[in-house]
Amino acid sequence: MRSIYADNSATTAIAPVVLEKMMPYFTEIYGNPSSLYRIGGKAKEALEKARENIAKNLGAKFPSEIFFTSGGSESDNWALKGVCHALKSKGKKHIITSKFEHHAILHTCQALEKEGFEVTYLDVYENGIVHPEDVENAIREDTAIVSIMYANNEIGTVQPIAEIGAICKKHGVLFHTDAVQAAGYIKIDVTEQNIDLLSMTAHKIHGPKGCGLLYVRRGVKIDNLIDGGAQERNRRAGTENVAGVVGLDAALQLSLDTMEERNAKLIKMRDRLIDGLLKIERSRINGDRVHRLPGNVNMCFEGIEGESLLLKLDLNGISASSGSACTSGSLDPSHVLLAIGLPHEIAHGSMRLSFSDENTEEDIDYILEKVPEIVNYLRAMSPLWEKIKKEEAAQIS
Repeated sequence: MRSIYADNSATTAIAPVVLEKMMPYFTEIYGNPSSLYRIGGKAKEALEKARENIAKNLGAKFPSEIFFTSGGSESDNWALKGVCHALKSKGKKHIITSKFEHHAILHTCQALEKEGFEVTYLDVYENGIVHPEDVENAIREDTAIVSIMYANNEIGTVQPIAEIGAICKKHGVLFHTDAVQAAGYIKIDVTEQNIDLLSMTAHKIHGPKGCGLLYVRRGVKIDNLIDGGAQERNRRAGTENVAGVVGLDAALQLSLDTMEERNAKLIKMRDRLIDGLLKIERSRINGDRVHRLPGNVNMCFEGIEGESLLLKLDLNGISASSGSACTSGSLDPSHVLLAIGLPHEIAHGSMRLSFSDENTEEDIDYILEKVPEIVNYLRAMSPLWEKIKKEEAAQIS
């Protein structure tokens, strides 16, 4: 049986060249970068070199604008809580975000609402795109921050970040973007795109888990995340993950160096898979066909449950994910799919396939062979599908 990993939006395999660059910081240069002796100094040198490279690759003006974290969720939390707490005394108690952000943003907003902050949740419409004019119309005198994700983690839609950044700059409002899914697949320039804060993580781009960053433009007021040490310029105490930071730097550089060729390959595979799967009766692609990540395919198939589809795919050697929160014990459909207007019964039958440059055209062939078989098998046992077909027959007659 073939084995196909098609859940790269969840995490990626670490690239051999990235692991190779990390290894010395586990086994040889393992000193604490805050120490004065030579092995610590070498670790510190690697840490700051990585900071410099990453700043350059993101278009930051200063390396000191890069703060290393444990990953995207931590960075998202810090961006919103840090800014809102810092600006609260100035009467800035309003946040703007979208209805289909990652839960690291949505749950943070909910936590801030309990503290008295107000949140405006913008619509994303059927194609999963935030309208810049909606952002502008929502800005108020007391708006502290706008947070719109660069690319959606489920349906892959890419947002008009430069336009939103320009609007925020025009109104003097801070702009944060969760770029966890976009970094390494889309060229990002925080200066040109008027991004004040940006979150990303290494493990989505063939780097290690447990290491990410928050870009904070110089001059932005933000409260400390962790007190207790001078690391990360006194803002995030704790001994730095030097090997992880080196891996983050190497992974981002590798992604940017190979972006054009890789994206062309992924787009070709993505579009062929979408076209093939749309031949299945009562199937639909979720999100915009054009403005989406190169390796993202998110489909719904009426009459089946996403959890059953995932389990059958796994039995056939295909690792995928669903919009349904099956791993949490919840039967609720994806909040992302509900945000783009899908009814519950359709949103339940969702499937996300996300590819890396390690996937092949033969993988697409196999998926196109197996998915229709599995959908037909599940529909044959589905009372919902039986109801749909009976309603169709009644309309015809």
